Amino acid sequence: MPRLDRTGPMGQGPRTGRGLGPCGGGYGYGFRRFISPKNELAALEDEEKILEEELAAIREEKAALKDLQK
Repeated sequence: MPRLDRTGPMGQGPRTGRGLGPCGGGYGYGFRRFISPKNELAALEDEEKILEEELAAIREEKAALKDLQK
């Protein structure tokens, strides 16, 4: 959230990013290297879930744009 105004990374509203910032409970990809090895699997599973949600959002947006072009 670049402007700290809760509008998301592109100004599209809350919860439109990947949830990696402090508001989403994450701290970016680089934070993972500070997690202990026993928690690495859990961190990777969380990251995978976030990326799957982002991919789903991208697919929804693509479908909406295709519908507008018809």
